[in-house]
Amino acid sequence: MKFISTRGGAPQLFSDVLLEGLAADGGLYVPEAYPQVSAADLACWRHILADEGYAGLAFQVLKLFIDDIPEDDLYDLCQAAYSSANFGSMDVVHVSQVEDELWLAHLSNGPTAAFKDMAMQLLGRLFEHELARRGTTLNVLGATSGDTGSAAEYALLGRAGVTVAMLTPAGRMSDFQQAQMYSIDDPAIANIAVDGVFDDCQDLVKAVNLDADFKAEHRIGAVNSINVARLLSQVVYAFAAYLQVSGDETTPIAFAVPTGNFGDIMSAYVAKRMGLPVGDLILATNENTVLAEFFATGIYRPRSAAATYATSSPSMDISKASNLERFIFDLVGREPQRAADLFGRQLVESGQFDLSGDPAFKTQRDTFGIIAGTSTHADRLATIKALWEAHGVLIDPHTADGVHVAQALRAAGATSGPVIAYETALPVKFSATIEEAIGQAPPTPPRFAGIEGAPRHVVPMPNDADALKAWLVDWLPVAAASE
Repeated sequence: MKFISTRGGAPQLFSDVLLEGLAADGGLYVPEAYPQVSAADLACWRHILADEGYAGLAFQVLKLFIDDIPEDDLYDLCQAAYSSANFGSMDVVHVSQVEDELWLAHLSNGPTAAFKDMAMQLLGRLFEHELARRGTTLNVLGATSGDTGSAAEYALLGRAGVTVAMLTPAGRMSDFQQAQMYSIDDPAIANIAVDGVFDDCQDLVKAVNLDADFKAEHRIGAVNSINVARLLSQVVYAFAAYLQVSGDETTPIAFAVPTGNFGDIMSAYVAKRMGLPVGDLILATNENTVLAEFFATGIYRPRSAAATYATSSPSMDISKASNLERFIFDLVGREPQRAADLFGRQLVESGQFDLSGDPAFKTQRDTFGIIAGTSTHADRLATIKALWEAHGVLIDPHTADGVHVAQALRAAGATSGPVIAYETALPVKFSATIEEAIGQAPPTPPRFAGIEGAPRHVVPMPNDADALKAWLVDWLPVAAASE
C-alpha cells in the first residue's frame, strides 16, 4: 500500500508518511486506494471482535493499509495499544442502546477519557517501533483544541526517541483539559499556550512543517490528524461499532459524529469507502458552523480567529478543518492539481472556495452520504438533560451536539433508520456545562482525583512562527538530553 499527497507528491510507504506527517508539498497523505471489505470479511471480523477483542479487529483492519511493518510486529503493537490495562477491558469500545434507533459508541475509555486515546495509544507505539528500527529520533510538534494534546502526551510519555511540544489556545480549553496537560512535569514534554485560537495553533504547526530545512534539521513530526496514521487508527472503531449494533453484514446504519477538524467523520467516511454498510454520515458542528455551511452551500469559508466562537463544546471551536482537504480530494475525482488549487491557491488568496456549481458536490449526499447540522449551547444543555432524565445516561457536550443534530435531522425527515452516535469524552472533562444542564457535577473517576489542583507547567507564546521556531531551537537539545 502506497500513500499519496492530496497535492500530487510522490507515493510513499506507510512508515515514511508516519514520520513525515504533513507532505512536503503542503498536502495531506491518503491511501493510494481504499482496500475493499466484503460481507464475508465482516462476518469473519464479527467473530474476531467477539473472540479476540478490539485489538484483534484493529490488526485485521490496519494490516490492509500497513504492509511495510511485519505482521507479527503490527499484531503485537495492536495488542499493546488496545489492552485491558489501557482501556479497562478487551472490548475497548462498547456500544449501548439509548433509544429505539439510537446507540452510543463509547470511545472515551482510555487513559485521558477522550476518543483521541483510540488513535494515540497506537500512534505512540508505531513511532517508537519505527524510530528504533531506523536508529533515529523524532520531535513531535502538535496542536490541540482540547483532547488531542493530553492523549498524545500520555501516549508518548516515556517513549524512547520522542519529545513532544504541544500548542494550545490560551484560555480556550476547559479547566480539566488544561489540568490534564499542564500537570505533566517531564523535560521531554512541553505545553505551549498560544495567544490565539486553535486554528492559529494549527497554522503554526503547518508553518513549521512547511519550512523544509527546519523540519529536516530538527526532525519535526506530527500527531495531529494531518498524520494519516491517526486517521487509519480511527477507522477501526467504525467497524467495531457497526458489528456490535448490526444483525447482519448488509444493513445500513448511520453515524452521527461531532467534529471541528473533520478528522473523526473522515475516518467513518473511509470505513464506508472500504465497504462498511454506513448509511448517512451525520456531521454535527457547534456554533462554529463552517463545515455545516459548506455541506449546505458548497462554499468553504473559514472564519478568522476573532470570528471563531468560544463555546461549551470547546474541542470543536475550529474554523479551519484540515481533514476536509482529504474529502475534497476524493470529491473532485482525486485530481491533485484541483486540490492544490483549492487549498493552496484559492483559500490562501481569497479565504474561501466555491464548489456549489460542481456536479460532484451536487450529488455528494447520494455518493458519499454526508449531511450536516448545527447545535447551540441551549441545544446541548437540553440534550444532556433529556438523556439524563429519561435514560440515566450522562453525555459530554460534544456528544450532545452529535445526538442533537441526529435527532433534529430525523425529526425533519432528512434522515431515518438506526444511528450510532460517537461518544467522544467523559462528562468530567466539562463539569461546568454538565452542572448547568442537570444541576449536579458529573462523577470524577478515581484516577483523576485532585488533578485540577496539581501544579501546572506551561510556556506562553505569541502567535508567531519565528518565535516558536526560536523557542524550539533552544528547547529541543535540553529535552533530548533528558531522555
